[in-house]
Amino acid sequence: MEKVVLDAHNVSKTYNEESAVPVQAVNNVHLHITEGEFTALVGPSGSGKTTLLNLLGGLDRPTSGQIIVGGVDITGLKENELINFRLHNIGFVFQSFNLIPVLTARENIEFIMLLQGASKTDREKRVNELLNAIGMPDKADARPGELSGGQQQRVAVARALASKPKFILADEPTANLDSASANNLLDMMIRLNQEENITFLFSTHDQRVIDRARRVVRLVDGKISEDSQ
Repeated sequence: MEKVVLDAHNVSKTYNEESAVPVQAVNNVHLHITEGEFTALVGPSGSGKTTLLNLLGGLDRPTSGQIIVGGVDITGLKENELINFRLHNIGFVFQSFNLIPVLTARENIEFIMLLQGASKTDREKRVNELLNAIGMPDKADARPGELSGGQQQRVAVARALASKPKFILADEPTANLDSASANNLLDMMIRLNQEENITFLFSTHDQRVIDRARRVVRLVDGKISEDSQ
């Protein structure tokens, strides 16, 4: 039986509700994601894909609708509860990497686990596993400024995986990478998806990602216009 990791029902997000020209960024979206999917959320600029990704990850709240992650209705959580839920259940990868410059690759990956209160033994074991998984055990002590863009994004993916989240949300993860780095990153994420059954949902306009996704959900004007499921 397929395990549901994310369910979005009638999700809408309106900005400037009180103004004469409200902006309907997301409009009555239904989305069902099961464990192990490798899905691309695509659409032109202004289609609402980044807004939807932020709603699904609990970084923003919908104007209406319900978002259920791992059986928990995150739209009903208080702010402190939502922060704690994100910490333990959702991994994020951003196009700008968002690594902490003064920390090494090892320390950046470990950071989420420190926030979770994981023991030193568990942290070391998990970080070593992830450094091997992303093919960078020799870069453990390098700081972000000493790494290429592709290597920094690999570390960002490892950091997102450190907490063993229910799924990974990636917002334009290849946008700042050259073709070789982007393809290497995609190869790594596909391997993690296949070997460890990690669920990925991408917001992207990169055709390289779209071509390799197993499911493509297309947004137009905040609505799902096509779903290749």
